[in-house]
Amino acid sequence: MRLPNPLDPVSQLLDLLPRVVGLVPTVEGLLDRIESTRLAAEELIARIETTRRSGEDLLVGAAGQVARIEALVDSLEPRLTELGPVLDRLVPIARELADTTSPDEVAALVKLVDQLPEVADKMESEVLPVLSTLGTVAPDVHDLLGVARELNEVLEKVPGVSRAKKKIDAEQAERGIA
Repeated sequence: MRLPNPLDPVSQLLDLLPRVVGLVPTVEGLLDRIESTRLAAEELIARIETTRRSGEDLLVGAAGQVARIEALVDSLEPRLTELGPVLDRLVPIARELADTTSPDEVAALVKLVDQLPEVADKMESEVLPVLSTLGTVAPDVHDLLGVARELNEVLEKVPGVSRAKKKIDAEQAERGIA
């Protein structure tokens, strides 16, 4: 059996020393690359954090918008439900109106609507009072016709008037006046 030599480990270490010294530049390169990777990772983590905060802000803003939209839908839903049948009946009418109405007709309708207040005032102040008196005009016109007939009869008895009447009737006939 052989006894171990106490110098064997030291000699082994001395044998490894040139290899260890040769590895120092490689280890230094690896450490530099590790440091670059660490710095890049820190930068990436900072950007991720910024993106996360931006996403969080967007979510908070979106939650506010969702709440506003929900309130709007809650307020509009009953009205739209109520208007649904009315709109169903109006759609064919609106479609026909759109298909058959020209821009000139729309312009004329707008002009008419613009004039409606004035027309209503004129109707109330001028036309309706005249219409209310028409019931009394008919007897007056009848009486006036009677007086005109009597006047014609009297005038026919005046000498020379019948000749003048015939002349006037002939002139009116030539002009096409009945």
